[in-house]
Amino acid sequence: MRAVIVERHGPPASCVIKDLPTPEPGAGEVLIDVHAIDVNYPDLLVIGGTYQILPPTPFSPGKQVAGVIAAVGAGVDSFKPGDRVTAQLEYGGYAEQTVAPAAHTYPMTPSIGFVDAAAMGLTYQTAHFALVERGHFQTGESVLVTGASGGVGIAAISLVKALGGVALAGITNPAKADAVHQAGADHIIDLAADDLRESLRRQVRDATGGHGADIVIDPVGGDVFDAALRALAWSGRIVIIGFAAGRIPEVKANYLLVKNLTATGCHWSDYRERTPEAVARAQAEMFDLYEQGRIRPHVMATYPLERFADALDVIKQGQVVGKMVLTTGRD
Repeated sequence: MRAVIVERHGPPASCVIKDLPTPEPGAGEVLIDVHAIDVNYPDLLVIGGTYQILPPTPFSPGKQVAGVIAAVGAGVDSFKPGDRVTAQLEYGGYAEQTVAPAAHTYPMTPSIGFVDAAAMGLTYQTAHFALVERGHFQTGESVLVTGASGGVGIAAISLVKALGGVALAGITNPAKADAVHQAGADHIIDLAADDLRESLRRQVRDATGGHGADIVIDPVGGDVFDAALRALAWSGRIVIIGFAAGRIPEVKANYLLVKNLTATGCHWSDYRERTPEAVARAQAEMFDLYEQGRIRPHVMATYPLERFADALDVIKQGQVVGKMVLTTGRD
């Protein structure tokens, strides 16, 4: 089977595709014939050697796949060969076959295809836990999502609408407005407006009738975080996902005090390792929303496995809207 291999850390173009023996599932593991592979920004960090968790080289990157069970290891009775599944991995997904823990493998629902299932992995899980677990979302609340045209952003907008909220999409490029509207955004918030500190709060208040955002989901950080904090309603919650802008912001505790605000973080992979049953429930809930027609992942493009570097380059250049997915040609 073919796999993308990182022999030494560097740019994606430094990776190679190799023919490798079919891996064997160990106890508690499953072997998956991979059909589709989710492409994520952390893949760039893993390949480049700057991610917080790095496997020893050589290895294959990739944190989410969708495919068909080919074999199961000892002690696995929750799956059988032929089952259509998705799986969460720390690495190893950029391959035609991969081994995954059965505890991190989830059954696909009847109507969902492999590409959509792969696209509803890491980013949708992150958005779900940020919104529901860390943000304590309640039906009818207003949620500002910064970086709304990215993978987590589109997923968060979709989930806000599917769960009965008001979605405010923060974007810097007006050309991406149509995509976030299609995902369900009720209002567009211009993050490129002059005097962001004041303009963001004004836009949010205008969109919410003066109320402000009950929740902010922020993968951007920097000046956007600073401004978004001021746009929160009384007793609002801001959930920190990342720092795409580069600067890690600091919070003045007195501002949290005077408005009864909560600032919290969401590192999703900890949930996968510590509470896999909660992750499985979240995946089942999102697949159920898909079956009901209430959410659909926005897949910008699919690439064959051998063009993995091209897909990653789109992400690196900040040109992606929604998701990029690799396919192995099994379909």
